Amino acid sequence: MRKHNLKSPIDVAISLDTYYGHELSRPVVYTQGVSLSGRLRLHELRSDLPDPSSEIIETVSEYLADPSAMFSDDNGSANFAGVCWADELASSTDDDSYLDLLRFTADLFGSTVEDGIFDSDVRVEDFFFASTMLGRTFRSTGDSRYADLLADYLTTCDVTLQANDLWWHCKASPYFWGRGNAFAALGFAEALTYLPQDHPARAALVRTHLRHLSGLVNHQDESGMWRQVVDMPETFLEFSATAMIGYSMARGLRLGWLDNKWRVVVDRTWDGLSQRISDHGELKHVCVGTGPLATLDDYINRSYTDGLDDRGGAMAIWFAVEMARLQAGV
Repeated sequence: MRKHNLKSPIDVAISLDTYYGHELSRPVVYTQGVSLSGRLRLHELRSDLPDPSSEIIETVSEYLADPSAMFSDDNGSANFAGVCWADELASSTDDDSYLDLLRFTADLFGSTVEDGIFDSDVRVEDFFFASTMLGRTFRSTGDSRYADLLADYLTTCDVTLQANDLWWHCKASPYFWGRGNAFAALGFAEALTYLPQDHPARAALVRTHLRHLSGLVNHQDESGMWRQVVDMPETFLEFSATAMIGYSMARGLRLGWLDNKWRVVVDRTWDGLSQRISDHGELKHVCVGTGPLATLDDYINRSYTDGLDDRGGAMAIWFAVEMARLQAGV
């Protein structure tokens, strides 16, 4: 019988809070932004813990003063998603000026799929970057333009969802990269978090999301992890993909678009991932930053980080807090 890790999600989240989410370097990028969000979510769940709001206010103050300073002309959606903490900081501080920052950033995605920044190559990373920003901005403003743009975008993307129910990284890289498929799962989970129940595109997006998650389950390792190339069991067990997929499933269970049959999958995922997080925030096998690659071998041979890693740590704290909320029923 496989040995289970005894660390609870809340204990892991508290540990990760020490090592991640303490800076927002220029250029702003999603890896640090998600960590800031994770720290705010942890305090929302456990108000007895130290409130990080004052520290985060100081960390982001230069951007609030001048939103245009956040990004340079060559920045894109990965940078814009680095502002995903803004609505949560507004809530924790009762300061709506952070919502102005959120709207400013969401507007950089454009007004239509055709005229916006969306890549015709259909990169799965953008599923998450667009969903987390446009969805939050819709929820905080009530402006349906943001929800409609997000739905329009995601409904055009299924050209790269394949018969095995996995996503290519993009049209130019028709390979089933682990973190790429995790970006897709995470993007749909974020979209479904924010799109209203009566949105005309919601049912179709749920179907696509469930189809993809079912495809992922077919390739989950017995350890609970997913691999660097999802359908290639000889590739390494990859940390960030597992954290993002686990978060997506835990959130779906908690918010109700996944039924209880998914709980065993989520628990197995948490078991596998938590064993790869040390008490000092060190992680095991986080694939390095990866744009579209030319060959399958490029994905197979892509290097990984062991130790502290912003990308893996960000997604781990989101997953840990989401698991803690799921377990607490809140």
